[in-house]
Amino acid sequence: MIEISKETIEKTMEALRKNQMTPYFCQTKEEAKAKVQELMQEGDIVTHGGSVTLKQCGIPELLKSGKYQYLDRSQEGLSREQVEEIYRKAFFADVYLTSSNAITESGTLFNVDGNCNRIAAITFGPKSVIVVAGVNKIVKDLDEAFDRLRTDAAPKNTQRLGCNTYCAKTGKCVSMNMENAEIGDGCKSEQRICCSYTVSSFQRVKGRIKVILVGEELGY
Repeated sequence: MIEISKETIEKTMEALRKNQMTPYFCQTKEEAKAKVQELMQEGDIVTHGGSVTLKQCGIPELLKSGKYQYLDRSQEGLSREQVEEIYRKAFFADVYLTSSNAITESGTLFNVDGNCNRIAAITFGPKSVIVVAGVNKIVKDLDEAFDRLRTDAAPKNTQRLGCNTYCAKTGKCVSMNMENAEIGDGCKSEQRICCSYTVSSFQRVKGRIKVILVGEELGY
């Protein structure tokens, strides 16, 4: 279990506030689920990106409660075209839920996608974005965020998804073997999940992005 100090959590939350995001701290995933419910209204159009963290917190079950208009891309029998239509409808959602690949102590969100529907919705479209992340996602800076992606988040996610990528087979990104690797360096697999990178810093729309930090190790 990774150890994150109270001071580091408070520093990160204050930095998020300065970047016009609204931070919350919940000690457990059960408290995080309750906070998510508090931040939504009955009847809201809601959806989410792919996220182990949200599953661990029981968020999909909450969205299926019947209180919300849930755009559920995981329901059985959907064609690829229908799933992509849900991706597009997400831009008009009242609430979009996601986790983050990393959150820096300076208050920025670092996210990487393959399909890019998730990072697109984080940056524009849904009226409200709720980010749920375990404190294990907190890193010192963007360099650490990049390293976390290459050695932890990407390998574990590609293994979970059964992708035919270098990191799924070796547990690390191929760019780790490159001298002076930059963001964007990596494999050329058709199943690569690290295709587009975003850094969310100061937000023009104050409070649109809410960040729930959870005092547990969650997700990848």
